Amino acid sequence: MNSIKKENRIYAFIPQEKTANFYQCRFNRDSLAGFTLLETIISISISLIVIIATGVLLYTGNRIWFNTYNSVHKPFKQEALSTMIAFGQVGRKSNRLNYKVYNVSGETFTPAAPVSLIDTEVVSGDAVEFRYWDVPLDSTDSHNLLDPDKTATAYALFYLSGNVLKVDYGPYPPGGVPNGGGTRNTTGITTVVLATNAKKIGTGKAFSHTVVNNVGSGCVRINVSLSDPNNTDSVNVMTATTMRNIWPR
Repeated sequence: MNSIKKENRIYAFIPQEKTANFYQCRFNRDSLAGFTLLETIISISISLIVIIATGVLLYTGNRIWFNTYNSVHKPFKQEALSTMIAFGQVGRKSNRLNYKVYNVSGETFTPAAPVSLIDTEVVSGDAVEFRYWDVPLDSTDSHNLLDPDKTATAYALFYLSGNVLKVDYGPYPPGGVPNGGGTRNTTGITTVVLATNAKKIGTGKAFSHTVVNNVGSGCVRINVSLSDPNNTDSVNVMTATTMRNIWPR
């Protein structure tokens, strides 16, 4: 194939018929190849616009995803989630007839009592002790769980220690606090820190429940605020758990 250059374009001569001494060629204007300089510049400009727009879109999407991920997975928000899970799981398996809400003064825990013994009242406190069974009920009742005097085998005491929200796990008896109140049990227990930088919300207390005729309803609420030590971000943990077990009946 031979070609000539005319008016800044390349035109092709395509062989059509072979003779003894030469090719008879026909000038084919339909096989134009190449672009003018102006067409090339326009094509490059359009391509650059598309590439830049795609890059901006990818960068913006990545930044939004990164900010969202950091917002959800900040340590204090993870602590809020862990607190709600632990509080809910322990509460649901606890004995409705054997739990205590306490007021705390220094190192002394005192049971929070209602003002009236015959009305419905919301009673608040600084700590709550759930009592539950941490062993299974088998066919032979090897743990004597059907004994009406055995109202729990373990306890979990949730409380604020300064700005730290903690929970003590231990056997019952003796439980977290002596009957009638006193200092917290520190023997044979496991203490778990649920959250740092925790505090009560407003002037209220961290835990509350409804009492009817001096008997707890078995639904305990937690109201604490967790904050980020690096800025002013905070999240309120406001949830409740209902005790499903009643023993003895």
